[in-house]
Amino acid sequence: MKVIDHIHAAKGKTLFSFEILPPLKGTRIDDLFGTIERLVEFGPKFIDVTSHREEFVYKKRENGLLEKVHTRKRPGTVGICAAIQNQFKVDTVPHVICGGFSREETEYALIDLHFLGIDNVMVLRGDALRADGAFKPEPNGHAFAIDLLKQVVDLNHGRYLHDEVENNNPSNFCVGVAGYPEKHFEAPSLRTDIKYLKAKVEAGAEYIVTQMFFDNAYYFAFVDKCRAAGIEVPIIPGLKPIATGGQLATIPRNFHLNLPDDLVDAVEAAKTPAEVKQVGIEWCIEQSKELMQKGVPVLHYYTMGKADATEQIASVLF
Repeated sequence: MKVIDHIHAAKGKTLFSFEILPPLKGTRIDDLFGTIERLVEFGPKFIDVTSHREEFVYKKRENGLLEKVHTRKRPGTVGICAAIQNQFKVDTVPHVICGGFSREETEYALIDLHFLGIDNVMVLRGDALRADGAFKPEPNGHAFAIDLLKQVVDLNHGRYLHDEVENNNPSNFCVGVAGYPEKHFEAPSLRTDIKYLKAKVEAGAEYIVTQMFFDNAYYFAFVDKCRAAGIEVPIIPGLKPIATGGQLATIPRNFHLNLPDDLVDAVEAAKTPAEVKQVGIEWCIEQSKELMQKGVPVLHYYTMGKADATEQIASVLF
């Protein structure tokens, strides 16, 4: 079932969803299933599964030269989504990214997803490789999320990359895209960022999931600006509880967002790691309650592959 259909069927009730990371390669799916089992009791309507591009390392050869070796740290998103849907009968939303994939590889993945009965995709550009600094597309790959979005929409209309494909059965994906309440760090302004977001909606995106934020004022202002710009699709807030004191530095640096002074003060006043974690959970619960009161369509939690905090939050709200 499509994400947008779940939202419409809820008739204004706030739904629960969450995002997981594929486990590191070499591990079995049992641990991931254990995480999901602790959260399915709260009735998630869909589960997002992130996608990770390949990285590369340099290994020294016997002749002293360095060899560039490509590697992937996590198993494929397509297989994980299929396993989750089979095991839990909950819709999955695989992340489809530009980085590390050609147009042909993207089409193969979309064909597999359609074949497996997966109705949703989240379209993202993806991050730059650490060694590159700035994002660089693969040869014959997409440089921007909107171009990847258009490829999905083309497939929804039965338009494949190469004419020699004889069976042009269309897919029927519901497509989500990302929104940034505090703007994407590469955008010159929030207004410019929203202009690009509107272009994605006009190209076929049916809903938006936001980057995490810790001050609801950013989300409400973002929604107001989107509506003023003519964006009418559902805008789902993405939430993550602070889990460690070190995240006071890493979250603003890695995600380019602000932390409220009251939250920072509470984390710094905590005397133990357990107290820090509880501060994060309680802050997220209060955020969630306010968002639910305002009638947001879904509360979407970034679990980072761990169930503990999200389980505590969901047990209060759902």
